[in-house]
Amino acid sequence: MAKGSRSQIKRERNAKKDTRPSAKLSYARVSVQKACFVLDAIRGKDVQTALGIVTYNPRYASTLIEKLLKSAIANAENNNGMSADNLYVAECYADKGPTMKRIRPRAQGRAYRIEKRMSHITIVLDEKK
Repeated sequence: MAKGSRSQIKRERNAKKDTRPSAKLSYARVSVQKACFVLDAIRGKDVQTALGIVTYNPRYASTLIEKLLKSAIANAENNNGMSADNLYVAECYADKGPTMKRIRPRAQGRAYRIEKRMSHITIVLDEKK
């Protein structure tokens, strides 16, 4: 089989899997902008500091991200055998999800569109070197 064949390229691409522990929340009922306020605060921090930040943050998105962070820590301990003391938030980002469109009646028979946005939130942890 030639090195440039399609199956060989796929095999090489799939061999480079990311083994870092992570957790993903799909279709979260919070907009990307609002989730990013909380994610920017915990990016690069160790997990104990990050948990403290999201626990006492008054934003709605912080409750979702707290649960997601605890899930990522549990994945690291149970699936990868890592210690929670050595973990830090390597990556965290929110991608745009689908938007629910609703109609709000307004004066003189007009209708305004209300957009209820969703997001996909991902947290990736890694061990300190």
